[in-house]
Amino acid sequence: MASSSSFCHIFLTILVALGGAAVDQAQAQDAAGGRREMVPAMFIFGDSLIDNGNNNNLPSLAKANYYPYGIDFQGGPTGRFSNGYTMVDEIAELLGLPFIPAYSEASGEQMLHGINYASAAAGILDVTGRNFVGRIPFNQQIKNFENTLDQITNNLGAVDVAQALSRCIFFVGMGSNDYLNNYLMPNYPTRNQYNGQQYADLLVQEYSQQLTSLYNLGARKFVLAGLGLMGCIPSILAQSASGGCSEEVNQLVQPFNTNMKMMINNLSGNLPGSHFIFIDVRNMFQDILANYRSYGFNVINRGCCGIGRNRGQITCLPFQTPCPNRDQYVFWDAFHPTEAVNIIMGRKAFSGDQTVVYPMNIQQLANL
Repeated sequence: MASSSSFCHIFLTILVALGGAAVDQAQAQDAAGGRREMVPAMFIFGDSLIDNGNNNNLPSLAKANYYPYGIDFQGGPTGRFSNGYTMVDEIAELLGLPFIPAYSEASGEQMLHGINYASAAAGILDVTGRNFVGRIPFNQQIKNFENTLDQITNNLGAVDVAQALSRCIFFVGMGSNDYLNNYLMPNYPTRNQYNGQQYADLLVQEYSQQLTSLYNLGARKFVLAGLGLMGCIPSILAQSASGGCSEEVNQLVQPFNTNMKMMINNLSGNLPGSHFIFIDVRNMFQDILANYRSYGFNVINRGCCGIGRNRGQITCLPFQTPCPNRDQYVFWDAFHPTEAVNIIMGRKAFSGDQTVVYPMNIQQLANL
């Protein structure tokens, strides 16, 4: 992590870019590429869909820091669970930001535009993902962010830090593992304790408290990703007798998305100055699967890299040869979409209409 002096320099730079006497924010340019930066920084919280290396040095079974992960990424295998970009990589680029570094590796100038705290196998509930041993649950990700803030505030003071943070985007994508690596796992008692609606209520109650904690730490602009059609991922398809999507799993996670929309409305009304938007990943994925050929895809029911039925029973192994036509696959491995899908979803979240992002898109949120 960066030293306190580094943080001071970094956030002083951000504050200048926020529109102080010297610089108009609308004219702020990314020094490296000449791109207009729409926000000073993006802070990212989540699981393997957006993790970019925080599990690399953990005693964890949930890692992707080996080939062929990253086969199409300019930095090679970094810990991203994809052949290339994740959804937040595309969103950062559209916001005019560079790649956001992982918390575990960020230092100095790298941290100028934000930090990614996401961790594969992590969930809203601390117990989620224990089968993978090491992971960083959402509560700990928030503590890591708080640790970052403590160092900044010691140098700049609370008022200046609050001003900077109010312009930043806070992207949160949690909940998938609370189903895949908790509720649906036979060695967890959760399914015997709660029905689908009760579990969704439990998750969103905890989620609401966690997001309120981020608000209390200075977050104001929230982007929350809902759950996709999890019954259609190769891991679930591989367990299906028919080989088709599991409607049981798709229906199981639907109350979580419904509860999230209600939670966003409640938080927006109760937290002054806050703005919450919901990315409807389910609708995005439904559209991609229903119209896959129009998006350029040919394969929607198996992973590009993996072993077993639907290439979804064992995930992508080190140095395994993946499919050569990766841009034609919707799924990269048993659980994760390809870069091509991540880019589509990132663009829809950035500039789409209310059928996919509610009540506004990320571009509109950034311009508030």
